[in-house]
Amino acid sequence: MKILLTVQDNSIAPRFDQATEVIIVEHDGRLMTVEPRTIILPHRSAEELSDLIVKEGVQCVVCGGIEDSFHKFFLWKKINVIDGVIGDHVEAMEKVFAGELRPGAILPSARDDH
Repeated sequence: MKILLTVQDNSIAPRFDQATEVIIVEHDGRLMTVEPRTIILPHRSAEELSDLIVKEGVQCVVCGGIEDSFHKFFLWKKINVIDGVIGDHVEAMEKVFAGELRPGAILPSARDDH
């Protein structure tokens, strides 16, 4: 499975449309199959990020808040969206791999910061 996480300062980006950094990782259900790849986007654009997701063949998007229109677009494209996630991106990635990340998750790393 190819997973894309929106990132800001080592955490899941709070808003999909404001993300300028993403990490793409592939996982076979047990292990990562390739090293995670970081992509720095030239500017903030939900449309261009959506195009990248489709072109890359991403099957799961992990993000903070996302506009309903983009959420529906991804569902139409059969791309799973785990939104409303707050916390460290590495922790979120590990939870996705384990099948434990759910929409609206507030990860322990987010709780530790306060």
